[in-house]
Amino acid sequence: MSIKKPWLKSYGNIPHNLEYPDCSMVKLVFAAAEKLPNVRAYDFFGSGKSYRDFTEEIRLCARGLTDIGVKKADRVTICMPNTPQAVIMFYALNLMGAVANMVHPLSAQEELAHFISSSRSVAVLTLDQFADKLIEIMPRTEAKTLILTGADNGLTGIRKFVYRRTKGRKIHKHPSGRDILRYEDLLKRGKNCTGEYDAQTRGDDIAAILYSGGTSGTTKGILLTNLNFNALSMQTIAAGDCVEEKTKMLAIMPVFHGFGLGVCIHTTLVSSATAILVPQFNIKAYAKILRKKKPHYIAGVPTLYEAMLRMDGIENLDMSQLKGVFSGGDSLTVELKRKVDLFLKQHGSAEQVREGYGLTECVTASCLTPRTFHKEGSIGIPYPDMSYKIVKQDTGENLPYGEEGEIVISGPTVMVSYDNNIEETEKTLKTHADGNIWLHTGDLGIMDEDGFVYFRQRIKRMIISSGYSIYPTQLENAIEAHEKVLISCVIGIPDEYRKQKIKAYITLRDGQEATEEIKASIIEHCKKNIAKYAMPSEFEYRKELPRTLVGKVAYIELEKEAGMTHE
Repeated sequence: MSIKKPWLKSYGNIPHNLEYPDCSMVKLVFAAAEKLPNVRAYDFFGSGKSYRDFTEEIRLCARGLTDIGVKKADRVTICMPNTPQAVIMFYALNLMGAVANMVHPLSAQEELAHFISSSRSVAVLTLDQFADKLIEIMPRTEAKTLILTGADNGLTGIRKFVYRRTKGRKIHKHPSGRDILRYEDLLKRGKNCTGEYDAQTRGDDIAAILYSGGTSGTTKGILLTNLNFNALSMQTIAAGDCVEEKTKMLAIMPVFHGFGLGVCIHTTLVSSATAILVPQFNIKAYAKILRKKKPHYIAGVPTLYEAMLRMDGIENLDMSQLKGVFSGGDSLTVELKRKVDLFLKQHGSAEQVREGYGLTECVTASCLTPRTFHKEGSIGIPYPDMSYKIVKQDTGENLPYGEEGEIVISGPTVMVSYDNNIEETEKTLKTHADGNIWLHTGDLGIMDEDGFVYFRQRIKRMIISSGYSIYPTQLENAIEAHEKVLISCVIGIPDEYRKQKIKAYITLRDGQEATEEIKASIIEHCKKNIAKYAMPSEFEYRKELPRTLVGKVAYIELEKEAGMTHE
């Protein structure tokens, strides 16, 4: 597949075009397993399986699902954190030609009912601790079987014993019976199943449903194909210019997120590398993992890197093994990048944090900073075979280099559609005069003559105050340049005279209290670095800012608190 790019310059070893196999995702994983069968596919708190055993369990799980009646094109909800069972089930469904509906296990009960019903799922996989709320809602859905597992199922030896004697003691385990099936019993059924389970699916077959992040508007199901994921993994390997076999990826981004599933899991497994599965983020455990597991790649949202700066007891932490550090899922401010780059250097790494950009509507990243070169404030250059344009918001007219407009994207990772939502699909996917389908991102940006893209702002997040267009991310950059500030969030709040006035929410570094001296210092800093018309009229200091389920700053929650209305 080849899409003409508007720039010619090359960076490093990144090719402009790639060839994509017309096959399922799991076929590429099986190929990686055949290449290096004895390499660990995953590490789960020190336990893990070789690629040989991992792929065998995928086949066994697929046979078990076949035995309980799951068929090609059926949808099954995976309501799980990063555990071996979640990954194995995902690829087992892919082997069968079924569709994995990936949802956050901490979603509210009615949200889960909606996700299961709207996807028309026939079964659900979840952990024991979430069983009761799912047992209650499943009669209202088409799902007939609840498959239950415990976090200890992925553990061995002393770790399994300790878990069962501590956290596991408080969790009730429902036995198999009626509409409930234990994961281990599903595998036992797989051993006795003689039915056909390998669907031999193609690239354009639907493979997964992911959900838009929910930071703006209504959460929507996104239909993604085998090609979408396979292209993403191959593009990430090429553009990353660092992903190698027998290395380790810190898979701390969740499997129900495009970044976690597409980069931390699928790209890793296609590469014959090891995914270090982390089911729940904890800052103390984070430091321990970095020290003990020594991952070669870290991929996460900016909050992961904020947390890195706050870790205790890491004076002697050696990060010299790092080959790639990637940030995506939310805007990485210039100041946070500077702080993280300095942190990496102080701990022996020659790598810079590389910002990516993308949407779940194209799985995840489709643009990335080159490994050895960056332009400050840029989100990098598009992946191979991904084309970017900057267009006028209303007309879709192409804009010249350096002019600001909406970022639109075309290429092999762009979604098929929103699930059962024709109206929103037509607003987002549009066929342009060149005959290509373009994903309209709802984001403002510019592109320079070298092909570097600069993200400016979500269109819906732009603040209009006294007729001025004000971009919160620019103000956040300025505020976070202050030495005492860890993170900030800027919103517009109702104002009778100016329509909106600016309010800044701030969290200070190292848990410091906002003394009058610090507050005055920050205001003085802002006066020097922010135009008078964009100067925040209110500052509020908080220990923590609200987060979405995937760790982004939930600015919409702050807007709602301040009385802003949302559709």
